[in-house]
Formats: sequence, structure tokens, C-alpha cells
Amino acid sequence: MLSLFIVPIVLINIGVVEHVALLFALYLTSGFGMAGIGMGVMHDAIHGSYSKNKTVNRLLGYSMNMIGANAGVWKIQHNVLHHTYTNIDEADDDINTPPFLRFSPNRKWMKAHQYQHIYIWFFYAISTISWITTKDFIRVHRYWKMGLVGCKGTYRKQMMQVAIWKALYYTYALILPMIFLPFSPGVIFLAFLSMHMVTGTCISAVFQTAHIMPDVEFPKMDEDGAIEKDWAEHQLETTANYAPGSRVFSWLIGGLNYQVEHHLFPNICHVHYRKLSEIVRETAAEFGVPYYSHKTFASALVQHTRKLQNLGQEHSQESPLMH
Repeated sequence: MLSLFIVPIVLINIGVVEHVALLFALYLTSGFGMAGIGMGVMHDAIHGSYSKNKTVNRLLGYSMNMIGANAGVWKIQHNVLHHTYTNIDEADDDINTPPFLRFSPNRKWMKAHQYQHIYIWFFYAISTISWITTKDFIRVHRYWKMGLVGCKGTYRKQMMQVAIWKALYYTYALILPMIFLPFSPGVIFLAFLSMHMVTGTCISAVFQTAHIMPDVEFPKMDEDGAIEKDWAEHQLETTANYAPGSRVFSWLIGGLNYQVEHHLFPNICHVHYRKLSEIVRETAAEFGVPYYSHKTFASALVQHTRKLQNLGQEHSQESPLMH
């Protein structure tokens, strides 16, 4: 996956590209590589599950920075908030969306939401554009206000690191190709944009089909910030698997088709999820707790779209406050 991203970018930057079709082909290939890094390399590394060696995990975690995002911000957004408050509106940053999107029945309904199952695919496609521009800066500031970043000095250092990594990314992914390739800046920018549309679509489709589904729960915290169910049961009620029988697909997406196992054991490398799933499924049945799994990725995408359509209806209102 690293090679799938790096090799096309190197070929673009050394100026061997003479045809527009090849330019787009290389950028699109890098888009799949970026998605692969996001799902199968940095994801495990930042969780500390890629290797037993902390240095290996830290270095491979920087692959997130290499593709234009930021490992430090992701660690708070994903490891801390998403894995602790899965599917809880205003706490899980994976469902904290702009007002025109409604990923939880606990969010206020707007008339535009009735079409979100249609226009969502455009916003999925451009989602990583937000990551490489403003999203990380906004989140560092918000996490600092929440007390998750540290002192003001740490906050400034984090902001500077985000800016430097992004400047480096833009340099080799966009600016140098504009300087050295015999194409107009507009053509190169469109090819660059197409790369991100591939990445955004792949990552969004894989991650969102694990939690925005018809059968999962969207619980609320009580006034003291507590969740009714214990942590493990909460993860089982808010997460779903898909395509458990496809080993090739599982390899391509870094084992994220086993999201239930990942949420229960985020410190275990994804290569073990398939075997773990048998134990988890049997244990869930033994204790009478849900274990959601869809046979194929296609069926999961259909169910995800139906859930978005349902959340777009006015009748899909807030669930009762849990005590």
C-alpha cells in the first residue's frame, strides 16, 4: 500500500509523464494507495497494534502525515473519541457532521436531510480534501479547548507540526508536478482532485458502513456524561461487520470488515480478526448480546444508504434520554 502511493507520486515528480491519461492513471493509483495506507497501515500503527515495537508503530503512524492528514489529531479523534463514545452524537467525532448531514437520530432534523442519501456520495468523495486543508487545524483548536491537547505551548507546537507536514505534502503531491510537468496547472489540479475522490470514497464507504446502519444503536449519555451499558456491550450494539467470508477484500481494507472485533480489541493487529470473530460471535450469543454482520460489502452499502434515507425523514426523531 505504501508503494501503491509512493511509486506513482515519484514517477509524477521525476517528470516522465508525457500524456494526460497517464497523469490521471498515476494519481488515481496513488488514491488507492492513500486509502490503503489509511485503512491498513496507519490505522493499526496509531492504535499501537501494527507491531510490538513502539518505535515501529510511531514511524508507520507518520504515514498518516505523509498522505496529508495528521497522526496526532487522528489519535484523539479516532482512538479517544470514536472508540470511547461510538455513535454518541456530539461526542463521537466520526458522526459529528456539518448541519446538512444527519448521521444520528439524536441530531436535529432539517428538510435537506431527506436527500442526504443521494448527495452524501459527493461529500464522501471530497472528504479527504477537508482533511488536507482545514479539518486538522479546526480539530487541534477544538481539542485544546476540550483539554485534550495539553498546555498552550503544546497546542502551538501541534499547530506548527500540522502546518509543516501539510506544506510538505502539498509540495510533492501538487506543487512540484505543476512546476515540472508539461501540463496546465488546472489539469494537474483535476488529476490531484481525482486522487482524493478515490481515497475519500473508499475510506468513507468502509468506515461509515460499520456504524451508520439500520440495526445499530445511537445511545445518549445521561446528564453526568455516563452511558447506560458497559463499554463492551456498547461496542457490540453500535458496530457491524460485513463481508466476513472475503479474505482478499479483508486484506485490501486492513481487516476493517471486522469492525466489531476491532472495537473490542483495538490493540490487536487486524490480521487476527478473522479468527477472533468466531470466538466473539459465540460469546455474544452465549450472553445474549447482539453481533451484527452483513454477508457482503454490497449489502452493507445498501443498508447504509437505507439508514441515511431513514435518518433523512422527519419521523426519525431523537431517541429517549438514557439514565
